[in-house]
Amino acid sequence: MSGASNPTTEVAIPEFKQIMGHPSPLWMLFMSEFWERFAFYGIRWALVLYIVSQFYGGDAAGQSAANLTYGSYLALVYAGALFGGFVADRVLGYQRSILVGASFMAAGLFMIALPDPSIFKLGLATIIVGNGMFKPNISTMVGKLYGIHDTRRDSGFTIFYMGINVGGFLAPIFTQLLAQKIFATGDTPAYKIVFISAGIGMLISLCWFYVGRRSLKGIGEPAPEARSPMRIVYVVLGSLAVIPVVYSLLALGADALQGILTVMFLILAVMLIVEGVRNGKVARDKVIAMMLIFAFNILFWCFFEQAGSSFTFLAENIVDRKLGEFIFPTAWFQSVNSIAIIFFAPVVAAIWVMLGRRNMNPSIPRKFGLGLLGNGLAFGLLMFALSSLVDDSGKVPFWTLFMVYVIQSIGELCLSPIGLSMVTKLAPTRLVGMGMGGWFLSTGIGNNLSGMFASHVSGESGMSVASALSGYTFGFYSLVGGGIVLFLIAPLIQKLMHGVK
Repeated sequence: MSGASNPTTEVAIPEFKQIMGHPSPLWMLFMSEFWERFAFYGIRWALVLYIVSQFYGGDAAGQSAANLTYGSYLALVYAGALFGGFVADRVLGYQRSILVGASFMAAGLFMIALPDPSIFKLGLATIIVGNGMFKPNISTMVGKLYGIHDTRRDSGFTIFYMGINVGGFLAPIFTQLLAQKIFATGDTPAYKIVFISAGIGMLISLCWFYVGRRSLKGIGEPAPEARSPMRIVYVVLGSLAVIPVVYSLLALGADALQGILTVMFLILAVMLIVEGVRNGKVARDKVIAMMLIFAFNILFWCFFEQAGSSFTFLAENIVDRKLGEFIFPTAWFQSVNSIAIIFFAPVVAAIWVMLGRRNMNPSIPRKFGLGLLGNGLAFGLLMFALSSLVDDSGKVPFWTLFMVYVIQSIGELCLSPIGLSMVTKLAPTRLVGMGMGGWFLSTGIGNNLSGMFASHVSGESGMSVASALSGYTFGFYSLVGGGIVLFLIAPLIQKLMHGVK
């Protein structure tokens, strides 16, 4: 190892009060993430519908542009995590990065309530900058509550992931009721109320973490030499300067953005591999394994993240949402994923434990392969519905899209919470924040591709049964093919992970 530092050296963990078998700060982080996800998912259902309604006069031809904007927004949300991780690692510390990020997110959510296309995109850019400092760092904080060999780590991340989904379940229902039942004008939803209520949710998250961070007993605080308040000022000024840059990236278009994100991903890979090499062969191999998993993560999210784009237009125009006298709101489909996660997360976790006792627990790469295959199965159901179940009015049954969300959710459970935990185990110790940023960057690349894919599904004049069938068939074969390849190369990846499970 020629004097390289050991990347798995244990960092002293403070003694925490235990609640339900886990350190008590986990539950504070759970609630902070709950309110942040309430804000994030609260606007998810409304964004593409709002863009078409407000900026294209309701013309279905605006669907393609709305999908591209949504995909680029999500991509930059996750890509921003790369810089947020760097700021936390090197400049501000995790706690202060989360507080600054939450403040920017709240400001951006209030900005998008103003019905001006330029201010709308400026607000999205502000949300993106704030989320970059919030999202990767609060996830990293969860990992820091446990020792590197603590067997509770994966279940801690699963509990945290349920906090994400409790917020994600309640937010679309609440914001839809506000927009379409309480504040609606005629048949027009009050979208600005959606955005304002999400901003209030983000302020609650900010206050919750600000008060609760004392329970962390110093975890996530900057090193003594980095505690100058002026560092906060510099980061805030830097963030304000970055917002117009992000605005420009949104305006560039999805194709140009994809090139930029790809270059960022390659630079990140080189930085992490160089750090791994500095720490010895084992650390290098772990980084290579992590980067291979990131590549398959891109494929997963490219098709999974149709929920806020093409699936929204599918629900609005091609799904029969009548349940007797009740019409199931399009927004509520966004809650299906979250309630399925809440219901199935303990089931999936119990299955992993049961298989582990029998020495049959799938490796991390094979769990990711199961995630891809589960996502592919959901697209297979869409293929069947759009080819065989279309009624005389050109609509498919309600249950088909509902079950697509459920099946995708089970696939997600095989992949996403495992991925967060994986990064904290495989990334070089000195750059865990950047490793987490890399996870979100790969997700962001997938999300930008998802907007491009959704734009293709909608076509030039809006989504049709034929365009949806064509696009979702491609999604099915891509996901199933990727899942099979990952299963085949899983032993190689597992070897590179050097015993990490």
